[in-house]
Amino acid sequence: MRREFRLPDVGEGLTEAEIVRWRVQPGDEVKVNQIVVEIETAKSIVELPIPWDGVVAALMAEEGQTVDVGVPVIAVDTLEEAGTQERLAEDLVPNPPEEGAVEPGAHGGPAPKEERQAVLVGYGVKTGTTRRRPRKTPTPATIPAPPVANPARTATPGAGETAEAEEPAPAAPGRVAVLAKPPVRKLAKDLGVDLTTLTGTGPQGTITREDVHAAVAQVTPAETPDEERVPVKGVRKMTAQAMVGSAFTAPHVTEFLQVDVTETMTAVRRLRAMPDFAEVRVSPLLLVAKAVLVAAARHPMINSVWDEASQEIVVKRYVNLGIAAATPRGLLVPNIKNAHRLPLPALARALNELAETAREGRTQPAEMAGGTITITNVGVFGVDTGTPILNPGESAILAFGQVRDMPWVVDGELAVRKVTTLAVSFDHRVVDGELGSLFLRDVGAMLEDPLHMLAWS
Repeated sequence: MRREFRLPDVGEGLTEAEIVRWRVQPGDEVKVNQIVVEIETAKSIVELPIPWDGVVAALMAEEGQTVDVGVPVIAVDTLEEAGTQERLAEDLVPNPPEEGAVEPGAHGGPAPKEERQAVLVGYGVKTGTTRRRPRKTPTPATIPAPPVANPARTATPGAGETAEAEEPAPAAPGRVAVLAKPPVRKLAKDLGVDLTTLTGTGPQGTITREDVHAAVAQVTPAETPDEERVPVKGVRKMTAQAMVGSAFTAPHVTEFLQVDVTETMTAVRRLRAMPDFAEVRVSPLLLVAKAVLVAAARHPMINSVWDEASQEIVVKRYVNLGIAAATPRGLLVPNIKNAHRLPLPALARALNELAETAREGRTQPAEMAGGTITITNVGVFGVDTGTPILNPGESAILAFGQVRDMPWVVDGELAVRKVTTLAVSFDHRVVDGELGSLFLRDVGAMLEDPLHMLAWS
């Protein structure tokens, strides 16, 4: 029995995803819950399992192709006889009602109790409450829809059946009928394409994403040898939207502080020699993270967020410490949950695991949700500092610049010291200049003399 597995909603409320890599090929045997494909959403790479035993019949989407939720992506010839095993995953898009069918409860009958289907990925859909009206054969895109002479309900012909069906509302006079899915309509709107000017190549004349992109290509200037056009999608698209939203929603203020971190660099070398840190990589970022956690405990308002809907400031009594990570897929900001509770060796291991997971592209959406304050280590790129933009849902972000030798006055004498530049950006609706300065001063003091971490912890 051949079954088609449709792209599910993986629980992020997204409408599409890109096929990154197929783990199987036609003719391969698959088992229930075997990972068959990797997809890239706007947040992360997600692995999808297959809900049946069987043999792969066909791959219905190519690597690199963007697919709408609910569209079949793989066909499997299942090994069991038809009807001998209950399906483990129902189609995300329900089938249209049969001709002459009556909605349960519509004529006095009891409506079914709501329940959810079992699905392997995402939240599933409710059964018994979702209907889809049968598609009406579209009129040619160049002919306006004719007015309806009798808009009243008409009986559906059948063998003794009397159920009624309501005709779809006609297009307004002068407008043309367009068949396109909501994601395609949104894409056309974003790209400035008039759907009424296109001829659909999909089933029954449906306009597809490819039709929209083809229309854009006709008016987009061709690339020259000195130019390259890079599609904005996936993580980069989400990051762009988040940064624009943050920059134009929260009033940003950035302050800077140069710090002598000679003692911190000495402490890092001593930690590396300790047995508790034998199996983890210890870097200056570890002590910067610890300093941020201690400073956030001393100044709780820095670890808060502005709630626009209720016009309240929500102060978080926990710290989910975000670490900005540059990956081939774009900027990711996974966070360490309840970082304030971790002793220093556990914090070091968490930082190592976070970085490794991000580099390998295995960061999951849950690992990027719920952050409360973020560190961005721009020093690894050889720069002194920057003016970081807040991660949405947070009120502060600290930039840690490169550590380099600089002339510094120590006890009235000029000396060469290890110096870095810190920068903190904060939401001025939540954090005023005094609080932002005190937070930055405390972080700097702990990096200048790590004993402050013990005194203030």
